[in-house]
Amino acid sequence: MQGRNWVLAAMIFAVSMTFIDQTIVSIAVPNIQRELGLTSTGVQWVVNGYLISLAALFALGGRLSDIFGHTKMCVIGVIVFVVASAMCGLTPKGSGAEAWIVTFRVVQGAGGALMFPAALAIVVNTFPLRERGKALALFFGIAGGLTAVGPILGGYLTEWTWRAIFWVNIPVALIALALIAVSKPKTQYQRAPIDYRGAVLIAAGIGLSIFGLQQSVPWGWSNPLTWICIIAGLAIIGVFVLVEARTESPLIKVEIFRIRPFAMENLVLLIAMMAFIPVFFFASEYAQIALHDSASGAGIFLLFFFIGFVIAAQVGGRMLDREGAKRAVVIGCAIAAVGFGLWASKVTTLSFSKQQIWVIVAGAGMGMMLGPANTDAVNRAGNLSYGEATGITQTIRNFGASLGLAALGTILLFNYRSHLTTSLEKMGDPNAVAEANHITQSQQGSGSVSSIPHFVSLSFAQATETVLYVMCGIMAFAAVVALFGLQRGRQEVAPVEDGTVPSTGGTA
Repeated sequence: MQGRNWVLAAMIFAVSMTFIDQTIVSIAVPNIQRELGLTSTGVQWVVNGYLISLAALFALGGRLSDIFGHTKMCVIGVIVFVVASAMCGLTPKGSGAEAWIVTFRVVQGAGGALMFPAALAIVVNTFPLRERGKALALFFGIAGGLTAVGPILGGYLTEWTWRAIFWVNIPVALIALALIAVSKPKTQYQRAPIDYRGAVLIAAGIGLSIFGLQQSVPWGWSNPLTWICIIAGLAIIGVFVLVEARTESPLIKVEIFRIRPFAMENLVLLIAMMAFIPVFFFASEYAQIALHDSASGAGIFLLFFFIGFVIAAQVGGRMLDREGAKRAVVIGCAIAAVGFGLWASKVTTLSFSKQQIWVIVAGAGMGMMLGPANTDAVNRAGNLSYGEATGITQTIRNFGASLGLAALGTILLFNYRSHLTTSLEKMGDPNAVAEANHITQSQQGSGSVSSIPHFVSLSFAQATETVLYVMCGIMAFAAVVALFGLQRGRQEVAPVEDGTVPSTGGTA
């Protein structure tokens, strides 16, 4: 058992970098924008480019780990991720800054796509079925706890220099690599051809559809290019499904979606992730623009979300081991919906003390449902397909996160612009529309957060209120899908496919 715990610790440190970078960057976004002179769209791409890269390459990363060895791909992923992190921190000022930082954020996502499926597959392979819920609750819960430190640490680091939020990954990566060397995880994998055609199709489909959603703000929904990108991306995903069904050694075995529990868990994850990752981005901006908090203050704001998340993740994991995933997922989604809804009702008070309890409740709901839904989905795969199953699940999770960030970002900016225009018109500004457009493009504008006018803070709070109510609806819908779509009872071990010959991988 001691050896298993060392393996678990190694994987937690490895994946914690991906969790940290989903939140710590959100804390620093205003500072990055001011220093590098990024456009509003560029700022979104600093966050969304990372998520798109993860979503587009997760399936390939999971398949590669099944083919070449989970430990080997985990190590490669950690190295790629940390090198890209260092390069993000070295972003030069000037006209090329936006392209530089977005490019290396995409490379970071590629490293995460190699690392995360392999790390999760290693944990699943290491622990027996009836102990996986508890193990993965620790996996996600402790990683979430480390992420909770990330926003606070990131806030203080940002006040020194935002570049340090990327450099902090270097010691974490070194610890992860050292623990991998000590624990020597042993998993099973088998050689097989790589479906490069499928990898290109799914990357293009996901990337293009999310790009269309992302560009809906600068281009507008009336621009044909917006819809061309979205529809073309979805069409390519459709072609990918048809091609995979006819490929002898596919990137994704599409028939796995005929397994109802696997399909339904992934549908729930797709829906839930539309709220889970975007909330960090929007809550961070709300704390700084509406509440006039510093970057470190915004980190403490997010800490309350993780307090609920980490505690409830342990509860959900034990429920999964004891009785299966359904109750934990349904109750978790419902709690999150209530939390987001009541949080939304308090944001326009511009008082964090009135929001704290509901921030914790929203986090608790997400913590209770995410681990069991993810673990139950992965458990449906045979032990030689854990990397592939994880790749599928994480592709869907990150597609949902990218979709949510793009869609909710659109909702936020349109509502922000609308409330600003109304406020400026009431103040007698003859150029209200143009001024509102300027403010939304620059977010909070230049200068310190304390200089933000009250009407700007209130307008952003009103826009955030709308976004949180939409998140409430998203999680309520996820609860309904889980209630009617998931089956009661504990998961059973899925058989290994006939004809496979396992090859034991040590540190390979």
